[in-house]
Amino acid sequence: MAGDGVLRQQQLHRFYSDHHGWLQGWLRRRLGCSQHAADLAQDTFVRILARDQDVASIREPRAYLHTIAKGLLANHWRRRQVEQAYLEALALQPEQVVPSPETRALIVETLLEVDALLARLPDKVRRAFLMSQLQGLTYAAIGEALGVSERMVKKYMAQAMLHCLALQDAS
Repeated sequence: MAGDGVLRQQQLHRFYSDHHGWLQGWLRRRLGCSQHAADLAQDTFVRILARDQDVASIREPRAYLHTIAKGLLANHWRRRQVEQAYLEALALQPEQVVPSPETRALIVETLLEVDALLARLPDKVRRAFLMSQLQGLTYAAIGEALGVSERMVKKYMAQAMLHCLALQDAS
């Protein structure tokens, strides 16, 4: 019914008006930047809109907003870490090798996807995969470092590769 839509819109407006300033202030104190705080506050409310949730039924609205914003804040810091590491690696390259801003943005997005993929792996599987791929260690050396057999390292690597393939098939 049309009346339900109007009521929902009024509830959302009230929810936003009651809590936006508080949330943005909380984020500003964490970030030290009012612009990033404003962006993350908006992203928090967009998440709530996307869930199509009845905001009137939320018992502890600030705790609820805090939980959502904390997750977004963690993503923000992780993204900054990945970007910073990439920019530091890029600074070591000769100027003629430096990619365009568009290519850099695509590379950062890809790095974030790889980071998210690795974060989903169990700890020893992730560590074995990284030691093999980034450090070029043998399975025997990885097994020694992780305190497992070479056979277990092979299982870890197979698990990591299957995970990568499953994600590739999903996209």
